[in-house]
Amino acid sequence: MSMDTYDISDETIRRVALRFEGTVQAVGFRWTCCMIANRVGCTGWVRNELDGSVSMELQGTNDAIASFFSMLQADYNRRHLTFVVTESDDIAPVEGESELSVRWK
Repeated sequence: MSMDTYDISDETIRRVALRFEGTVQAVGFRWTCCMIANRVGCTGWVRNELDGSVSMELQGTNDAIASFFSMLQADYNRRHLTFVVTESDDIAPVEGESELSVRWK
């Protein structure tokens, strides 16, 4: 296979700035996000906002990010809670992170 036809898109690291709304504060949302992201190999940060939403920067491969959202949705479905992503923007990846962590403003 030549390098011209080799597709490495699934290995490309991307970073997404997200805003979540719904039942996302006082229910362990940030800690659940950390646990899931670290399990699937994503990095970044997550924090509560004063308006009741949660902001996150999530970084990983497309497959890791997809796994993160699948596992987060499954967890919320089991607990009969809901969330929606109200903002999602691709931003530049950040080097040197080793995990997804909670930020406190």
